Amino acid sequence: MSLQTDKTVIGFIGTGVMGKSMAGHLLKAGYRVLVYNRTKAKAEELIAQGAVWVDRVADLASSAQVVITMVGYPQDVEEIYLSTDGIVANAQPGSYLIDMTTSKPSLARKIYDEAKQRSLHALDAPVSGGDIGAREARLTIMAGGDAEAFAAVEPILKVMGTNVILQGGPGAGQHTKMCNQIAIASNMIGVCEAIAYAKKAGLDPSRVLKSIEAGAAGSWSLSNLAPRMIAGNFAPGFYVKHFIKDMTIALEAAKEMGLLTPGLELSQSLYKELAAMGEEDSGTQALIKWFDKQ
Repeated sequence: MSLQTDKTVIGFIGTGVMGKSMAGHLLKAGYRVLVYNRTKAKAEELIAQGAVWVDRVADLASSAQVVITMVGYPQDVEEIYLSTDGIVANAQPGSYLIDMTTSKPSLARKIYDEAKQRSLHALDAPVSGGDIGAREARLTIMAGGDAEAFAAVEPILKVMGTNVILQGGPGAGQHTKMCNQIAIASNMIGVCEAIAYAKKAGLDPSRVLKSIEAGAAGSWSLSNLAPRMIAGNFAPGFYVKHFIKDMTIALEAAKEMGLLTPGLELSQSLYKELAAMGEEDSGTQALIKWFDKQ
């Protein structure tokens, strides 16, 4: 199936904080974009930009050559892909299905197998970079699936991201995203502890940040999320509830492989306490509130 920009119809499901920006870049690149979201209001901005609203997942799947999903939880992914009204049952043979949700590696393999039986090409391609990366088309995209399918959709993925890598077969993208989330989980504790320490020592956290972010302690979270913590900006670039979901997936996968992840376990426990404080819809930088209440 040829995927020429001016002739390819892309169906995009999930137009939330990140999905809206991602679909917007596809529109600007010249692709015809169909959109579906459980809440239509979240797609209005894209519709105003030229996207076409579709009322049902099945209708979107049957009308597009490429279907991209960016939803919340593994159960959402499973329903959207594998129900009788879902993508796999209704997509055109030869279509490309790209799940960019952070989900279970085992589910990615299941979708791949079901899709292959219907002559569909499925890839798991979760992302990293948060709302900023999505807005600026600088996402890191970690893909799993067949090399031929990846090569066909790589130009589409590069519209949304700058670091696009095929990591291996089906499920490899999700496993790579788990590595990403594991690294972030412990790092977020370190970032919060550093800011809390600076405050307790009577320092200006913003001035401290200028010194340490350029050195060995530097990280994306330190440069991008620490300033939000200091400013008291807890708007979600990535929701606390979704990070807890990701850490749960990673812990389950690690357990299946017999791997101990004590840093990840600690981070999940702190984030669960944060959610219990009423912060589940805040951005992940809200973890500083847990330290501030100590």
